[in-house]
Amino acid sequence: MRKNFNENAFTGLEAAIVLIAFVVVAAVFSYVVLGAGFFTTQKSQEVVHTGVSQASSSMEIIGNVYGVNNSTVVGDATPGLGYIKFAVGNTAGGTPIDVTQMVVVYIDEDTRQEMTYDAAKTEAELKSGNYWKILEFYNNVTANTLLEPGEQFVLGIHVVDPAPNGAFSVNLQPSAGAVYPIQRTVPPAIDVINILN
Repeated sequence: MRKNFNENAFTGLEAAIVLIAFVVVAAVFSYVVLGAGFFTTQKSQEVVHTGVSQASSSMEIIGNVYGVNNSTVVGDATPGLGYIKFAVGNTAGGTPIDVTQMVVVYIDEDTRQEMTYDAAKTEAELKSGNYWKILEFYNNVTANTLLEPGEQFVLGIHVVDPAPNGAFSVNLQPSAGAVYPIQRTVPPAIDVINILN
């Protein structure tokens, strides 16, 4: 004799199992999607911060750029520019810069010359060699070459004797950040010290 079984209870149990499986799968899927979203957001934020730090310069010129003639003879009839000197400082909110790690390049219409940092050179030796150095420190409490907020360094950079009325550029490339170009024109008559425009 055949017995009849009621299968309603089994159908309800199967539906509960399927519902629980869907909830677990949905929870895992949403966790994966949210995790990927958070990861993408974090990477985007890092890219923005890196881009801002690379695109902005943390350095600015304070005051004038002076050109010093290259003549060592009093009354030289044809003096030229030997080197330039100017003060630099950090911009507001700028990060500290190790000035000695900068790449300094002189450029005019005929010449492109990378200058070498040499702290041992005298100011007079900047007139004749492809060198640059820090001439003076102001507010440098820690006595190092790290240009920090509130500090000023006076830099001396050799220029490759640009012609009178000639334009030239000196590019300062910190180890991190944008190139800071200094574009000036040599005056028609060169004195011992010249303010360059």
